[in-house]
Parts: sequence; C-alpha cells; structure tokens
Amino acid sequence: MEPVTIIGAGLAGSEAAWQLARRGIPVALHEMKPRKMTPAHHSEYFGELVCSNSLRSDQLENAVGLLKEELRRMGSLILACADGHAVEAGGALAVDRHAFARAVTGKIRSHPLITVAEGEVTQLPESGEVIVASGPLTSDALAGAIKEFFPESRYLNFFDAAAPLVTFESVDMENAFFASRYDRGTPDYINCPMTREEYDAFWTALCSAQEAEVHGFEDKHVFEGCMPVEVMARRGHDTLCYGPLKPRGLRDPRTGKEPYTVVQLRKDNAEGSIYNLVGFQTHLKWPEQKRVFSMIPALKNAEFVRYGVMHRNTYLDAPRLLDRYYRVRKAPRISFAGQITGVEGYVESTASGFLCAVELAHRLQGKPPVDFPQETAVGALALYISNESVADFQPMNINFGIIPPLDHRVKGKRNKNAELSQRALQALEGLGEI
Repeated sequence: MEPVTIIGAGLAGSEAAWQLARRGIPVALHEMKPRKMTPAHHSEYFGELVCSNSLRSDQLENAVGLLKEELRRMGSLILACADGHAVEAGGALAVDRHAFARAVTGKIRSHPLITVAEGEVTQLPESGEVIVASGPLTSDALAGAIKEFFPESRYLNFFDAAAPLVTFESVDMENAFFASRYDRGTPDYINCPMTREEYDAFWTALCSAQEAEVHGFEDKHVFEGCMPVEVMARRGHDTLCYGPLKPRGLRDPRTGKEPYTVVQLRKDNAEGSIYNLVGFQTHLKWPEQKRVFSMIPALKNAEFVRYGVMHRNTYLDAPRLLDRYYRVRKAPRISFAGQITGVEGYVESTASGFLCAVELAHRLQGKPPVDFPQETAVGALALYISNESVADFQPMNINFGIIPPLDHRVKGKRNKNAELSQRALQALEGLGEI
C-alpha cells in the first residue's frame, strides 16, 4: 500500500498519522520544522501549543469537555499525551507544553509505519491520498498552491494572538491569591485583583498603548475567541470586566468580597515556575506590554519571559469545499484537517484529524465510513463545517448550539448540558469499534 501523505505535524496532522498507522496504513508525514519555522513556533517538536497551554474545560457540562471525552474513548494520541502531562488547572485540562510536545513527537517518530520527512511542502501532491494539516500558519508557498487549487472559492484568513508569560517568583502574592472560580476543582489559578481606580488607569493606558505593526491587520479580521486584549478594551470601558477580567465567583481573601476586576494567571509548565496571563493575547509593542501590564498591582515587578505576539491564521471556506469527512468535494483523495478547515481550537483540530484519518483508513480497507451522528461533538463539528447553508462562514469552536437539542425539558443549563453529553457518549458507544 502506498503511504498516505500528511502535510503538517501539528495536533491534527499528528493525530491523523497515528490513527492511520495504528490501523495498519503507512504514512509519510511532512513537517517543515525545524528547517523552516513560523513566527509563532519556537521548538522542533510536533504538536506544539503556541497560544495557550490549556485545552479548556474538562467537564462534561461544557462542549469541549465532551469532545475531549469522546476522543479519549476512541484512543486519541493527543488526549493520551495531554492526560499524561497535565498540570493543575481547576476544571480545565492544561499541560506542560514542552513535555506534551516531546511525548507526541516521540510516539510519532517511533511508530514503524510512520516516516517523517523534514522540509517545506510547496505544492499539493498530484497523486495519492493526501491530508493537508498545515495549520493556521500555512507557509506562503503552500497557501498559494491551495489558492490555485480552489480558484472558485474565497480563501479566507484572520489574525490571532498569543498571551505573555511571567515567572511565578516575580508575581507579588501580597496582591494576589490562589483560587478557582466558584471554588470548583483545586485552587490552581493566581488571581490578581484590581480596584475600580486601578482598573480605570489600566484601561486608559491599554486603549492608548502602541501596537506593533502586523501586515494586513484590522480589528474586524480578528477571531472572537482569540481577541487581543487591547482590541477588547477599545470596545468599551466594561468589556474586559465581563470578559477575561470578570471577577464572578472569586473572593479576595483580604476583603471577603469579589474585586472590581481580576486578572487570572494559569500555569504554563508542570513545575509552576511560569504562568500565562489568561485572555491577554496581544500585539502591543513589547515595551508597551511591559509598561501597561505592570500596572496590574500583582505584576508591578513581573519578569516577562515571553511577550505576546500576533500572527496570521488561514482557513478555507469549508462549507463550499469540504464534505463531512473533511474531504475535498471535487477531489476526494485530498482531505484537510485542523484549523485550516475552520475548526477553531486545539481539541477541535485534533478531532478533525481523527475523523479524517478514520474515514480514510476505512475507505482504503474497503469498509463503510463511520458516520458520526450530529448528537456527538465529533460529528456535530464536522457537519457544521460542511454545511453548505452556512453562508458567512467563520471559525467555530465546538459548542452545544450545533448539537441537536434534547426531546424534553431539563431545568438548569448545566443539567441540560450534562444530559446532552450523556446522550452523545451513548451514541458513540452505539457505533461499536471504530
């Protein structure tokens, strides 16, 4: 059997390679790192997390928690490595990013049916089965080739941003406290409260801070789920107060009350020596980041080990181009996976790589495809991105809004979501061995 060509060894590409190989399908995995790097990547490892170390909620009352549980039950490589290198994060699944990426790389490189080819791919292969998982930072040459392949369609892009990192020892814990919102899970977040006066000064400085030049950047092209903090601030004085700085469910032990606003810090490594500013994706100039973010009382002497960066994300107009298996409608030997398909988020990218590889393995082995029902998170996501009735397509995180509602009323949102999750997992069991 000729190897399947996979372009890109991020989360989607690595997951797809693993799922094919474990089903006896040989794979040629192409990754341009370390020969060529992107502005957002810093290591040679596969599955590198560049925006956050968090894979978001791990609770079944949350749609991404359901998606992770589905992937776990089906033998996902990415979820196995994430669970094996998790760090405390309350009700979320966060990982030691470097240990996680090393684990993914080790698994991929050691599999006898996976051959890794280093170097940039600049053209779509003219024959054979292909999975393009080149990610939101697809190189200019390959992006150009993909545009030529889809001359009839819009080829879209937007921008997102990564948050800064600070050392734990530089956080002023006299002005901060450990807690998780509503005391759920373990108190793993560092919470940095601000008074109304402190927030007013911070907000004013943030709105007027100098931004780094990013070619082609406009606020309207930023994905809502990864919005730079300064863009949110410009939307109004209270926008941050109801967004990443919301104090709900957090009591300052010094006062016994909810602060006016709270900046949360989350572990970025297992040792807890580095913390991420939650929701502080930014493309401010680096000196401005130091000046403005140091106005947060707990961060007045913070040591920034990485400043926030802004980068381009590229994605397809998937409803016009791809089917429910992430295959190209006009050329089914080619599939796309990951954020380039318009699924947004690490877990969603993993799910797309998983589904696309399972379908391809079944096809090559003469088996019928696995049609994940819309009641499952994996199925709902694939059916959304391939839904031709979606006119103004935008990147999509998994959410319960794209999963069919229950046929009966349930009191309370969390209870309803829990029942939706249980229904999904039962539907998944009904599919048998995948």
